[in-house]
Amino acid sequence: MSQTFKHDVLLRVVKIANVILITIPFALSWFLYYSERMYFRTFYRKGNWVIILLFLILYVIFGKVYDAFLVSFNRISEMIYSQSLAAFIADALMFVVISLLTRRMPNLLPIMLVLFVQILLSMCWCFLANQWYFRAFVPKRTVIVYDMREGIEKLIEDYGLEGKFDIQKTVTAEECLANDLKDISDSKAEVVYLCGVHSHDRNTILKYCISNGITAYVIPRIGDVIMSGARKMHMFHLPVQRVERYHPGFEYAVIKRIFDILLSLLALVILSPVYLITAIAIKAEDGGPILYRQIRLTKNGRLFQIMKFRSMRVGAEKDGVARLSTGEQDARITKVGHFIRSVRIDELPQLINILRGEMSIVGPRPERPEIAEEYEKELPEFSLRLQVKAGLTGLAQVFGKYNSSPYDKLMMDLMYIANASILQDLRIMIATVKILFLPESTEGVAVGATTAMDYENAADSTENDAETVTK
Repeated sequence: MSQTFKHDVLLRVVKIANVILITIPFALSWFLYYSERMYFRTFYRKGNWVIILLFLILYVIFGKVYDAFLVSFNRISEMIYSQSLAAFIADALMFVVISLLTRRMPNLLPIMLVLFVQILLSMCWCFLANQWYFRAFVPKRTVIVYDMREGIEKLIEDYGLEGKFDIQKTVTAEECLANDLKDISDSKAEVVYLCGVHSHDRNTILKYCISNGITAYVIPRIGDVIMSGARKMHMFHLPVQRVERYHPGFEYAVIKRIFDILLSLLALVILSPVYLITAIAIKAEDGGPILYRQIRLTKNGRLFQIMKFRSMRVGAEKDGVARLSTGEQDARITKVGHFIRSVRIDELPQLINILRGEMSIVGPRPERPEIAEEYEKELPEFSLRLQVKAGLTGLAQVFGKYNSSPYDKLMMDLMYIANASILQDLRIMIATVKILFLPESTEGVAVGATTAMDYENAADSTENDAETVTK
């Protein structure tokens, strides 16, 4: 049995221990309190373990959606946050189940105590698991090969992954191939990062890595992402991959539209008190209009008026220049606006755009025509994201940030388009809950930048990180 296999087994055991630890407080609350208050007590005593198993399954599902068990990649704080969120949702859903079983509103205090204990257990587990992992697993000798994308070594440092990747060398793809891959072999690399490397060069390096048992992490290019959605088939007794412009199947299109209508209607009803309070607060602050309408792009470049709760002062863009927000230091944003942006309440009126069929719940975020035109000057492929309807949330919103580069946003939007499905839509919607409470996901562009395209240049000239602030 190899050492790597042993470590993998141990890692799985550690993760299973987490699931058991988080399940124990709920199980105790069930056995000691809630099970005694069931409507059909005799039947449900026999089904006690079914209830416990249901909680466990829910926690594992949401934990995986929120990457709660990635000891090797997540910071301790990220794991605690993800596990707490997964436990909260699992507890909340089980509380609904308990309410149905008891046929009355059960006592909320025990389940709240359960969540508190679960968070404490999660904190202990995350700290111990992190310490164990980086002691048990020796950092792997790593070589970074890049073409159009630099700076991965800085990201490894920023995300605290030096304990996982021991960077031996950083080299361009051209240099690496010119040296007959000696940069990799001489470094005795166990891991190779391929960052935006052209397909021909990348494939040469990949073949070498596979032949020599080297793990490769590939950051793709646009063509690679498009190819990921290719339909695999056989023609002429040959393997063939068919690539074409996005066109959804009839069943998927119908289900997605029905889902959009039902979910947006339900959200409008449930959130109606939030709408009312927000409208009163905006009107009370400066007496201006409650809603803000702006021209955006949706499927096939069609223009529509997106609706938002107004978060900026009236006439914020009277100079006629379209620009992204720099956040808290943006003088255009009102006091109420700062709050509703931070919790994304300003986006809620777009549920009406969804009902109208101009948007979908999941899809690429709608861009302004002026900003999209600027992006397309340097990145003509940016228009490829218009193959589908614009969305309220999307892959780029879940895994990217407000100030992510147009190239990165395009990559993530094309990943969504290449693998569009109801299952992926559900996963993105569930994952969106996590980013609602992460300030870094709405990090704005730097002062002096009007679009994310020139964000890096403007940020480089900024002396203080405080000038790069929230949306």
